[in-house]
Amino acid sequence: MLKSKKILVTAGPTYEYLDDIRFIGNKSSGKQGTEIAKCLHKLEADVTLIIGPVNLDLSGMSKVIRVETAIQMNDAVTAAGPFDIAICAAAVGDWRPKEKARTKIKKTSKGKPPLLELVENPDILKNICSGKNRPKLVIGFAAETDDLLANARSKLQSKGCDWIVANKVNAENRNMGGEENEVIIIKKNEEIKLERQCKERIAKFICKKIVEEISA
Repeated sequence: MLKSKKILVTAGPTYEYLDDIRFIGNKSSGKQGTEIAKCLHKLEADVTLIIGPVNLDLSGMSKVIRVETAIQMNDAVTAAGPFDIAICAAAVGDWRPKEKARTKIKKTSKGKPPLLELVENPDILKNICSGKNRPKLVIGFAAETDDLLANARSKLQSKGCDWIVANKVNAENRNMGGEENEVIIIKKNEEIKLERQCKERIAKFICKKIVEEISA
């Protein structure tokens, strides 16, 4: 059913650079998105994986675009499209420094940290949902520390996507950056809770649901 379907998967973190060696980032390993991309590839879909800086073996994927920043990821998504399905699993940085320092930021004799002015990054998920060639199915991810369902449902509405895959990320679990995950797939009129398990099994379940959605 997915043969020849053009599918986008974004995965991993973004790095938003303060200078050439320092950045604002997050703990995303890119594993959940990569497992989804691998599963879709096995289902003979035409998968483009756009992924931030990660340490994963991606040798089985035929179309991989590596990026670092949110702007690079946004540009890569635009250039590689349009797509039939988009799965935005990347943990994209919401903000970036307004100006990247040309040289390493040094400590001062006064001991005060530098002032950091942030600006908003492109909203990749929202841009996909509101774009001219919107995919038939758009799936976003929501990593939340609290009020998981409320925040995820708010994101579903504000971004305009079809599903949100929500998971809780805090100091008590290792969902972000770990080998296992526990998620809730949220649609407009349905919620599907998946208990804690390896990310490969969660990816297979999500792909199964994608096939069912496309076949309906």
